Amino acid sequence: MQDIPAPRHRKSPRSALALTAAAALLTTGLLAWPGAQRAQAAPAAFVHPGVTVSRAQLDFARTKVLAGAQPWKSAYDQMTASPYADLGRTAKPRAVVECGPYSNPNYGCTDEREDAIAAYTDALAWYITRDDRYAKKAIELMDAWSATLTDHTNSNAPLQTAWAGSSWAKAAELVKYTYTGTWPNAGRFATLLRNVYLPKVINGSNSNGNWELTMTEAAVGISVFLEDKASYDSAMARFRTRTAAYVYLSSDGDLPKTVPSQNLNTRDKIVAYWQGQPTFVTGLTQETCRDFVHTGYGISSISHVAETSRIQGQDLYGTDVGERLRQALGFQAKYELGTAVPSWLCGGSVKRGLGPVTEVGYNALHNRLGIAMTNTQTLTEQNRPAGTNNLFVAWETLTDGDNPN
Repeated sequence: MQDIPAPRHRKSPRSALALTAAAALLTTGLLAWPGAQRAQAAPAAFVHPGVTVSRAQLDFARTKVLAGAQPWKSAYDQMTASPYADLGRTAKPRAVVECGPYSNPNYGCTDEREDAIAAYTDALAWYITRDDRYAKKAIELMDAWSATLTDHTNSNAPLQTAWAGSSWAKAAELVKYTYTGTWPNAGRFATLLRNVYLPKVINGSNSNGNWELTMTEAAVGISVFLEDKASYDSAMARFRTRTAAYVYLSSDGDLPKTVPSQNLNTRDKIVAYWQGQPTFVTGLTQETCRDFVHTGYGISSISHVAETSRIQGQDLYGTDVGERLRQALGFQAKYELGTAVPSWLCGGSVKRGLGPVTEVGYNALHNRLGIAMTNTQTLTEQNRPAGTNNLFVAWETLTDGDNPN
């Protein structure tokens, strides 16, 4: 079974297991639009660690690495050989991080993102090795920024905050809830996330879809770490709306779903927002015809939020979220692998470069739900071990590759 739809308004078949799950969710109203999300998505008690990766997933990865099994051992070796795992790293915090379009000007933008990825890398290395030096280095990086940072400014501030915030939340979650030593300034870091990061991302920005989805990812992760149920519910509601407005399914109708606040109330406005693409087919994303790099950002954030939601007790993979993720992965994977681009799609040409973003969604949908995803599987296995995009995606072959948990 291919995970790529034909260029017509038809649904691709799914496995019996996935269809059964979807039918059950339809019965409960979870696939309805626009009120697809439950009024309250937050669990009665948050699961920790529970931002994108769970303790069971980490234990599985650790067991595989220590046994020298592939692809986990090579993924771990790739991670620890990277500059992000350097125990000699020195944090470069700023009081104000200023990021313009495409990080120009770049006053602390790269430093912040890379220190955040490094903290997450060190947290993962701690969990695999139980070497205290890695946990202490992650704490050192987080403490340096929590003692210094007060704001993000300029036009890219919301996106910069989202990129760094996504990694900081994952790092903090692992250190706080798995490290056996002490972190005296954990409360100060929590205050940083609550006062500097969360306000910038919780309400969205009405920008391109990858901005909105990554901001939502950061808001969800931070909310889990802070155990902030109200923010979690708000972010998850926005996530359901934004995912539906980012990936098209034929069941949406002649035109993609839109977000009311963006005032995309005519076909011409929608086509312009979708990068001038006038033909809408299942799996197309709002940024497919921009480039696959930005499309990959959006797809990655969809998978990260869906995974966090599953860990926290609300599995969205059997809903429209999972179907949109499956189709987006398959559609982009087909052309990323080199299939000729038809004239009706993006004027007959796409800009490839999807990035290391397929492991989480592929593992959830193919390995857990048993859905055939031929093109996504080929691309995922071809790109292993998946590294980092140096923004907010890192080491997902290690944490999610063929992980049954």
